[in-house]
Amino acid sequence: MAESPVITRFAPSPTGRLHLGHAYSALQAHDFARERGGRFLLRIEDIDAGRARPEHVEGILADLRWLGLSWDGPVIFQSQRLPRYAAALDRLKAEGLVYPCFCTRAEIAASASAPHGPAGPLYPGTCRALDPAAAQARIAHAPHCWRLDMARAAAAAGPLSWLDADAGPVPARPALHGDVVLARKDAPTSYHLAVTVDDAAQQVSHVVRGQDLYEATHIHRLLQALLGLPSPAYRHHAMLTDAAGRRLAKRDGAPGLADLRAGGADPALLVSELRRGRVPLGIGADRA
Repeated sequence: MAESPVITRFAPSPTGRLHLGHAYSALQAHDFARERGGRFLLRIEDIDAGRARPEHVEGILADLRWLGLSWDGPVIFQSQRLPRYAAALDRLKAEGLVYPCFCTRAEIAASASAPHGPAGPLYPGTCRALDPAAAQARIAHAPHCWRLDMARAAAAAGPLSWLDADAGPVPARPALHGDVVLARKDAPTSYHLAVTVDDAAQQVSHVVRGQDLYEATHIHRLLQALLGLPSPAYRHHAMLTDAAGRRLAKRDGAPGLADLRAGGADPALLVSELRRGRVPLGIGADRA
């Protein structure tokens, strides 16, 4: 039987322009596929309607082309795939694995005694205990998100693991994250649900992304099991850091590719150095 083709993807959010950390991650996913004769896909994760901007989409495409990267097939936009996410959420609703949550951020923050998970304090489960009929009556008029009933979902799925390209089989521990949000108050889906549905729909064989998303993989593996979706292999690459050891991130003012281009940077040299885990131009970042 013929071996399945390698398919990777790069999936930025158009809430700003790409920086060097993005470039490094895109190269990792691109090269992983190309070196194996596979396909490299581009997906724009634009479900955050309040922050996503068309000009940022155009900027992302221009930045990737400047780096010399090409992708296979059309660019996929998550904003055009909302019915797919709604169908997945409806399946989980039908199985009693999600519940509406009406809590405000202030109310959640006030629960200081809540246990902590990899991303901070866990949701204390306030709305999980609501009477189903009362909760249903509030849905029509009260802002709400949809949360995964983690204990019930984990019990339904049973023991799970996912394959890491470097570490091998990794036991999935989604319960550490508590009742995560699968559909936000301001958006009909969340990152966790959308990325799980899309990776399966696009037949992604290997998810190549940064170590900052390692913990999210535990959640995604659970959702794959609950929705009857295949589980790709994962490779979580190291993060680029600045001279002080901080990872290059948008919120920390990481150098933008558009600024580097405007400043006369050589894209071929930049790509060559990034592939070595180094950044030229005196920026002083090295691979973590």
